[in-house]
Amino acid sequence: MTDSSEDIPSVFNEHCGARQALNLIADKWAALVICALSRDTKRYNQLKRQISGVSQKMLTQTLRNMERDGLVLRQVYPEVPPKVEYSLTPLGETLLEPIASLCHWAEVHYPEIEAVRAKSQTLG
Repeated sequence: MTDSSEDIPSVFNEHCGARQALNLIADKWAALVICALSRDTKRYNQLKRQISGVSQKMLTQTLRNMERDGLVLRQVYPEVPPKVEYSLTPLGETLLEPIASLCHWAEVHYPEIEAVRAKSQTLG
């Protein structure tokens, strides 16, 4: 084992897996999917309705990426028409607290951000 700082996981190292893990959840749509699935399992259209502004393409891509990376479970039921449900995996559930904190921060502090933006627009 070496003493190199490259051996220590760091999100600041572009080649480190920790950076890739951060990229999984740094996407706004992924964070919103995690919040939407925090209480229960949902079908695709339920997610689409709940996450205002997400396109079908982006929601599909986000869900596929999250499933690939082990954060979301996609359950297909053999019915006609097919029924598909999404839920968080145990790994995905580990993100509930940090993502909920970020969402709460955004909801509490957005007025301050808007005030600063408005002030900078009147000055500039």
